[in-house]
Amino acid sequence: MKLMIKAPAKINLTLDVLHKRPDGYHEVEMIMTTVDLADRLELESLNKNEIRIISHNRFVPDDSRNLAYQAARLLKDRYGIKKGVSIQIDKIIPVAAGLAGGSSDAAAALKGLNQLWDLGLSLDELAEIGAEIGSDVSFCVYGGTALATGRGEKIEHLPAPPNCWVVLAKPTIGVSTGEVYKNLKLDRMMRPDTRAMIEAIKESNYEKMCRNMGNVLESVTLHAHPEVALIKEQMIRFGADAVLMSGSGPTVFGLIRHDSRMHRVYNCLRGFCDQVYAVRMLGDTDLVD
Repeated sequence: MKLMIKAPAKINLTLDVLHKRPDGYHEVEMIMTTVDLADRLELESLNKNEIRIISHNRFVPDDSRNLAYQAARLLKDRYGIKKGVSIQIDKIIPVAAGLAGGSSDAAAALKGLNQLWDLGLSLDELAEIGAEIGSDVSFCVYGGTALATGRGEKIEHLPAPPNCWVVLAKPTIGVSTGEVYKNLKLDRMMRPDTRAMIEAIKESNYEKMCRNMGNVLESVTLHAHPEVALIKEQMIRFGADAVLMSGSGPTVFGLIRHDSRMHRVYNCLRGFCDQVYAVRMLGDTDLVD
């Protein structure tokens, strides 16, 4: 049996870090939404009792470092599954980009294997399992738009944001999330107004949403990688309505309402950045039962 499933990327409309937790993680408060840029996973049952990861992208590990592999291993061990599975990952989301590509692959694997192995687990149960794999996996199981708290695993669903174009640009560098958090100065941050962003989304107020975007991790990544700051400056100069780095970076995204301006921003960025995408927010259309 074969099964195809999409694994969409996410962006952070806000990202705030509140404090360091006793368990070593950071307490976060962030609003995330999925966008129409997605990896595609093909799951196929195997007679041999093994987990096989296949990808033609040399940056995607094919062993236990892969989060989709970890998702399959966790389900096999927890529910005593003796069947094998092949997971082929068609990698579209840039790697190490702040877009939760690996986490979304893990979430897609959980949802796909739930069907393939007829486990009958609810989305809430899959999200709880996903939290054991990585902080963003719970959100990616649900998709849509949400406030994430705790270390990212506590999810409060929100309506779809006002519809607009999202132009994403990733420089040719990767960023270590661990290093970014290690260099974060909690006492020197301009914090986003998370509540105002929630209000903007609930009111479907595009201008208010643009005004209240913010990401405390920018202070670290922009200082360490001037090319990220340059992309942000150029995106603003070319006419994006609001610009922010997603996650720990290095991807920068701009929100744009009008088609003509989106094309201008996209084309201008293509002049000095290889990985540029113009996509739509998915809002809540990717919620899967």
